[in-house]
Order: sequence, then structure tokens, then C-alpha cells
Amino acid sequence: MNKKLILIILAVALICGGGAGAAVWFLASPKADAAEADHGDEEKKPKKKKKKHDEEEAGPVKYLTVDKVIVMMRRSPNEAVPHYLSADLVVAAPVKLEKEAKEHLPLLRSVAVRTLSALPMEKAQAMTIDEFAEMLNKAFEEQYENDEREQPFKEVMIGKLILE
Repeated sequence: MNKKLILIILAVALICGGGAGAAVWFLASPKADAAEADHGDEEKKPKKKKKKHDEEEAGPVKYLTVDKVIVMMRRSPNEAVPHYLSADLVVAAPVKLEKEAKEHLPLLRSVAVRTLSALPMEKAQAMTIDEFAEMLNKAFEEQYENDEREQPFKEVMIGKLILE
């Protein structure tokens, strides 16, 4: 019994360690590739305006969650069965702006619900996680531009997404 328990714990630890290593490799490799590609074009590109949160990008980042954003999807006219989307969002905010970002979480939930509930089920089923994240980030940028405020976070990512 003890040998089986030890083997199970060891197997779970190896799987978790491998998953963490793969996540680090996956998340770090696009940045390295982009840095190599942009290095040659650096002199040609004009400098963009820095926003308040751009200055903190080099510093540490705090990840905040917006759990259980649940919306009813739009149905086709001839469809009787309702469909739902459930998402957990992860907000990447500089540590210096963490408090301000936490205060904005209800706004983020509201914008996410408004944006996701406007999607028809057929379109949502065809979208990738990156497309959902891009759509939400664009909606957040538009909201903050309309409110004429600075975003206290860098980006919003999808932590979990379920379509029923």
C-alpha cells in the first residue's frame, strides 16, 4: 500500500513538474522569437507613446483572477436549447498597480459579460482561446479609451473556457 501511494505521489509530481516546465517554455519562446525578429527592425520603427502601465512592464507582474464569468449565448432563430459559456479570466497587472487593478475587477467582469454574451454560439464554437483573449483585450481597451482612463493592467488572459 505504501509503495503504491509513493509511486502515485511521485507520478503526480512528475506530471505537474513537466506541465510547469512546458508552460514556461511555451510562454517564453514567443517572446524570444519576437525579440530576435524585432531586433533588426528596431531602428526603422517609430517609438510609440508610453502609457502609465508600459513603464512598469519591466517590473514584476501580479496575476489577478476574475472567476466564473457565465453568459447565455445567443441562439439561432430555430434553436430551442440554450447554450452557456463559462470563463475564468486572468489579469496581468504590474505589482505597483495591483490595488488599482483589483478595484477594476467588477468593471472587467461587466465588460467581459457584455462582450461574450453578444457572440452567437456558432461563432464561439469556431473561435480559439487566443481569439477570445484578443477580443476581450480589445473590448477592455475600447472601454478604457471611452472612459478616458489608463488601464491598470497589461492584458487579460483566459484561464478556463467552457462552452455548453
